[in-house]
Amino acid sequence: MSEPSLLIILSGEPYAGSDRTWNGLRLAETALGAGAVVRIFLINEGVDAGRPAIVRPENSFDLGAMLTDLVGKGAEVRYCKTCIDRCGVGAGEMAPALLVGSMKGLYQWIAGSDRVVTF
Repeated sequence: MSEPSLLIILSGEPYAGSDRTWNGLRLAETALGAGAVVRIFLINEGVDAGRPAIVRPENSFDLGAMLTDLVGKGAEVRYCKTCIDRCGVGAGEMAPALLVGSMKGLYQWIAGSDRVVTF
């Protein structure tokens, strides 16, 4: 039997007074620990979670470091290239461990995942 697969889509602004991105990353960590194949896609304002230079509020978690740590543990993380282009963010501003993604790639991940969760 193959390992279950989970796709987590992060689309909300990461430091907008909500813990939803942080909770999505906590879910990814838990799923990896349970042996699942975990993929994370950053889209819309969610791409900001993968920008190391983003100013985060005092006493908040470093979501970019969490994403990089998840990659080191086996998660695959991609960000929407169109979204960073639209927002004027360059690919060089994204954490090096994160990969460029596309709508076609997101569709393929959705079609190939056992479960898809959005935050």
